Amino acid sequence: MRGYQGTNLANPDSILACLKHYVAYGAAEAGRDYNTVDISHRSLRQVYLPPFKAGIDQGAATVMSAFDDLQGVPASANHYTLTQILRGEWGFRGFVVSDWNSVGELIPQGVALDQATAARKALTAGVDMDMESNSYGPTLQKQVQSGQIPESVVDEAVRRILRVKFAMGLFDHPYTDESKGNITSLDPEHVATARTVAEESFVLLKNAAVSGAPVLPLASSAKTIALIGPLADSATDMLGSWSTKGDPKDVVTLRQALSDRLAQSQGKLIYAKGTDILTNSEAGFAEAVSAAQEADVVVAALGEDAALMTGEAASRAHLNLPGNQEKLLEAVASTGKPVVLVVFSGRPLILDWEASHIPAILEAWFPGVQAGPALVRTLFGDANPSGRLTTSFPRAVGQEPLYYNHMNTGRPADGVDLSHPPTDAKEKYLSRYIDEQNSPLFPFGFGLSYTTFQYSSMTLSAQSLKADALNNGSAALTVSAEVKNTGTRAGAEVVQLYIRQQGTSVTRPVRELKGFQKVVLAPGESKRVEFKLGRDEFAFWNIDMKDVVEPAKVTIWVGPNSIEGSEAAFTIQ
Repeated sequence: MRGYQGTNLANPDSILACLKHYVAYGAAEAGRDYNTVDISHRSLRQVYLPPFKAGIDQGAATVMSAFDDLQGVPASANHYTLTQILRGEWGFRGFVVSDWNSVGELIPQGVALDQATAARKALTAGVDMDMESNSYGPTLQKQVQSGQIPESVVDEAVRRILRVKFAMGLFDHPYTDESKGNITSLDPEHVATARTVAEESFVLLKNAAVSGAPVLPLASSAKTIALIGPLADSATDMLGSWSTKGDPKDVVTLRQALSDRLAQSQGKLIYAKGTDILTNSEAGFAEAVSAAQEADVVVAALGEDAALMTGEAASRAHLNLPGNQEKLLEAVASTGKPVVLVVFSGRPLILDWEASHIPAILEAWFPGVQAGPALVRTLFGDANPSGRLTTSFPRAVGQEPLYYNHMNTGRPADGVDLSHPPTDAKEKYLSRYIDEQNSPLFPFGFGLSYTTFQYSSMTLSAQSLKADALNNGSAALTVSAEVKNTGTRAGAEVVQLYIRQQGTSVTRPVRELKGFQKVVLAPGESKRVEFKLGRDEFAFWNIDMKDVVEPAKVTIWVGPNSIEGSEAAFTIQ
């Protein structure tokens, strides 16, 4: 909100922030765009509404209604979410704009038989601006004149839009300086920032030892590097989906940056594309294998097609490396040379085979114009990876939806070896798969570094607090832990705090992230990290659908991800 809108909407460089897509669009069935959503009211309140509330609290001026239907009511005709909650409970004074044609799509969704009805239902629910469907212009006047729509409803929608336009200063200064949009070259400072942002987004998923030392960072002895894969030299893909004015000519690819780096050190780069992203042809395999055989180390740049396979309308039913890329990787790995897999993707992929056979894996997403320099600096250790996963990586598609903050079952498979099918009744009649483990391949919050960190035991400011005191804001718990860099390199650790509450009126997740801090530590340096937990951290929507703190047994973890960490007990009385 601050980045887009600044401190004053009337400033010439301010633009309206838009919260989207309101609401629960992230829960679309089968992970398919534009699909229906059917979640409980508690999940709506507990999980999906809070991020929007946070945006409203920060002053977001606009909200976009979503494509989905929610509990049988389309989001773009949902009076409960658009008016009762957004305006009534939260006091939102900006305007709501429909998603592209989402008003017109009320007809195929089945709640309107014609354009006029779609317009009436959307407007009276709280959609002030119709984007693209052109349902409002041709139909609203007649419906007001016939009494189907109160004139006051139209007045209020107009008032909301005008209020924002006045705040933007559009009536005093209706035109902008168009010359500021004519960017012919990137600002060097912006380029440096783009590289830093890319470096900090990379997540090191695996870094096993080969010949006694971790594969990454690449050693100076790696004089000849084979760079293989369809994403090694694809400028367009590096920009990702919805790149707006991003220009491939500004992109420095991994091939270009790696070539420049090796030229400085008198090294040698052997490049072989190997395959395209979507093909069954193995015509380039022999060249790729030959390149690997000549090299000291292989860097494989594999993943998704950014335009086709990520962003909107790019749902996938198969989450493995697309095409025959895994087969190419198998062929290259069979040479016995150390392989670093750089994964470019817009979603978690299934990397089960890769994690078992490839010693080093770096998730790069789509890093932007400085993709190459950022990756080369990271591969050679000039930059130390500090990114952490904001989603769980599955072992198999059948695990989805897979998320760390799930509820516990009455038959948990705790302590049971799930790496093989059940051998007796004690192993079988549990909440488990018979052909896969329950756990993710890489958990939420996970990410490795080129150094190591050690956590001390936690200290709590109290062993118990009263629920009433937490509810009225007169009490809070302070949690602290010491983190030490036990390695030989400076590095950044993302210290994460999770809680679990038991004995409550409704089930609570096995873990919930309630705080995180990024600390940069020199080798041997320690720092005490402190978190404060109060009403916001302990409250939840209880059995009476009230947002309160309840008496509970609380387990607290401080650690590097959602499955590790030191543990302490706390009681809410």
